[in-house]
Amino acid sequence: MSSTELPSVPPTSVLPKTAPVRVGEGERLRSVGLPGVTLTVRSRPPAREGLPPALYVHGLGGSSQNWSALMMLLDGIVESEAVDLPGFGDSPPPDDGDYSVTGHARAVIRHLDAARRGPVHLFGNSLGGAVATRVAAVRPDLVRSLTLVSPALPELRVQRSAVPTALLGAPGAAALFTRFTREWTAEQRVRGVMALCYGDPGRVTPEAFRHAVEELERRLELPYFWDAMTRSARGLVNAYTLGGQHGLWRQAERVLAPTLLVYGGRDQLVGFRMAQRAARAFRDSRLVTLPEAGHVAMMEYPETVATAFRELLKDTQGAAGGGESPSAPGAGREAEGVSGDDAGSTSEDDAKASGNTGAGS
Repeated sequence: MSSTELPSVPPTSVLPKTAPVRVGEGERLRSVGLPGVTLTVRSRPPAREGLPPALYVHGLGGSSQNWSALMMLLDGIVESEAVDLPGFGDSPPPDDGDYSVTGHARAVIRHLDAARRGPVHLFGNSLGGAVATRVAAVRPDLVRSLTLVSPALPELRVQRSAVPTALLGAPGAAALFTRFTREWTAEQRVRGVMALCYGDPGRVTPEAFRHAVEELERRLELPYFWDAMTRSARGLVNAYTLGGQHGLWRQAERVLAPTLLVYGGRDQLVGFRMAQRAARAFRDSRLVTLPEAGHVAMMEYPETVATAFRELLKDTQGAAGGGESPSAPGAGREAEGVSGDDAGSTSEDDAKASGNTGAGS
């Protein structure tokens, strides 16, 4: 092991005890043992029998808590589960140390296969968007619709504000960053994350901020925290360099499921200019643009994202019932009623529902 790498992580059996993970009202957590990986799954009891299943995948540095607000708003529409990717949230590291996009996608596929819940309505944010795209491309039988919030798909000209996150995967970068930020409090770190991920950090309630600080304090005590961050960032950068059939844009073109794309105009991590390219790449897509939103629209404007998903669900169910054919490749369309200026007119409940602010990239 190079001296610039992080030290090896102890097995999960000897990891220190940390504070319990926060479980929101109406939520429950369970641990799922799978070949090579153990996942913590956050879920909400279905409002009634027979609801279609949904699965949510968070971004780099995030957790299943990032989806709590949206999951609550979709009660009665879908049966919701959100995973903590390996090494994030309350999930321990993968046995093989594979934090690549393919490794994370493999964990999601193993969970869906073991649970036999597929096909699901699959949601992904940022890194989770790249993971969800790969899952939908290689296992179309597991995905009935795809909703991507600021998906981390390759960009030729990365925004300057996103460069530090990309550099996190460089050898020695995590050790250097931890030394540089040794004196930072959890409150300072959370404010920095919110400034990077939110279009308007002022929308975060004091309660949600406090919950985010508590969660970060818990995770900083885990010996594998920086290892998971570093290796996942490196895995994402590596995925950007892949060509051919393994390239993320090529896989986006292979996705058969109806796809909802949500992009924020104030996103500092995923370029807003990528929205139109994504709408062309996914063959059966609709695009929702939120000029005031940042990188985590499902946390800033959960009502708007929920409305857009309900419209997608209604339209796809109608198309299935009426025998209509899917849109032609590249026929991305703006979703009616939830695009553009609607981001500035959503209810105050959006801010109150934003939940934990440990947003990922």
